[in-house]
Amino acid sequence: MRTIIAMLALLAAGPAAIAGSASPVSYDYPWCIYGGELGYSGDCSYETQAQCRASAFGQSMLHCDVNRRLLFERQQAVQQQSVQQRLRHPRDY
Repeated sequence: MRTIIAMLALLAAGPAAIAGSASPVSYDYPWCIYGGELGYSGDCSYETQAQCRASAFGQSMLHCDVNRRLLFERQQAVQQQSVQQRLRHPRDY
C-alpha cells in the first residue's frame, strides 16, 4: 500500500516539476521564417504572421510560412481521432 501511494505521489509531482522549469521552446509557435542560413527548421519564434513578416522584411532570401512541426502534430492528431472513431463505430458491409 505504501508503495502505491509513493508511486502516485511521484507521478503527480513529476509533470508539475517539469512544467515549472520549462520555458517556451521556439518551435512551438505557429509562424516561422525559412530560408537563407536558417535551414529547413527555420526560426519558429513568432506568434503571428505579422510578426514573422516584420522580421523577414528587407531580407530577400527569407520568407514566412506556418510551422511545419505543428502541422505534422495536428495531422497526427486528426489521424488518431479518425482511427479511434472507426474503432468505436465499425461499419457493417
